[in-house]
Amino acid sequence: MYTLRWIKGQLELLDQTLLPVKTTYIHCTDWRQVAEAIKMLRVRGAPAIGVAAAYAYVLAAKEAGSDAKLPSLAEKQKQLVSWAEELRSTRPTAINLMWAIDRMNQLLSKLTTNIDSKTQTTDTWNSIVQALEEEAVQIEKEDKALTEAMASAGADIFKGQQHLRIMTHCNAGALATAGIGTALGVIRELYKRGQLERVYADETRPLLQGSRLTTFELMEDKIPVTLQTDNMAAYAMQHGLIDAIIVGADRITAQGDVANKIGTYGVAVLAKYHKIPFYVAAPYSTFDLTLTSGNQIPIEMRDPDEVRYFGNRRTAPADVDVLNPAFDVTPHELIAGIITERGVLRPDFKESIQRMK
Repeated sequence: MYTLRWIKGQLELLDQTLLPVKTTYIHCTDWRQVAEAIKMLRVRGAPAIGVAAAYAYVLAAKEAGSDAKLPSLAEKQKQLVSWAEELRSTRPTAINLMWAIDRMNQLLSKLTTNIDSKTQTTDTWNSIVQALEEEAVQIEKEDKALTEAMASAGADIFKGQQHLRIMTHCNAGALATAGIGTALGVIRELYKRGQLERVYADETRPLLQGSRLTTFELMEDKIPVTLQTDNMAAYAMQHGLIDAIIVGADRITAQGDVANKIGTYGVAVLAKYHKIPFYVAAPYSTFDLTLTSGNQIPIEMRDPDEVRYFGNRRTAPADVDVLNPAFDVTPHELIAGIITERGVLRPDFKESIQRMK
């Protein structure tokens, strides 16, 4: 099973909304299919969204190349950048999406520099598309390598410790990346090293990424896992069941504030009270150094029916007002370390993040 795969000029995406009941792949030949998959969480997890967006950019470039209404290179380029902005708007919080699109836009600009903007040569645009495709493939390869490096760096935190019980929130595993995962990558490495006793996975309301995806992944790998509802996290900590917490991230500011799936902040507050170390695992592409504080991170608000319904069954009055933010922000003061492919960042995060650049 794989999260995504680029093959024969199309992107295959695992429809994560159907897991764990069905394993179904979406065969995307149009960038709009990828955009819909990102928006509807058929593909999710910040790193995986970035990789998917890069391939969607390639599909958009191919469409621009075949559109008879766009005869010149300048028109193709303008249309492609416009479509990329539509793609960017699908998930406003996950910075990897913006990072991937910016990277592809920058390459496009570089490729079209010094080329006559009025040229209508099909071969010229085809060579541009080829270069964009190679860049998307490189982004995927980098993501796989980053997750391996993060796993090793994160596991090294726990040298000499045995029978570790780790709590995680949402899904930061292979399903959220092109590789072995961010938080779950560390967990997988600890299990490989014989140090892990059990994982406690939060259910993660309202879309249940913890129960549907994290437990599914870990059980597939035969890693011991216990599922708990979100409001049982405090109980588990109070009763001494948790040694550390590791989560992923969707955006990290220059001072180390972290946006992650809604409910993460509450887990971090509980961890602080119970003196349990709280770690975040994320690659460099998740850092947004243009933001100094977590209150500057845009928070996506989702469909109220995600809360009014549990699956296909309505569990609340049809017209009740709903607050449904997709993410919350954990202040840097609550974080013991940020696990990256370049090592573990420690407080003062403002300084350690700057040194990582």
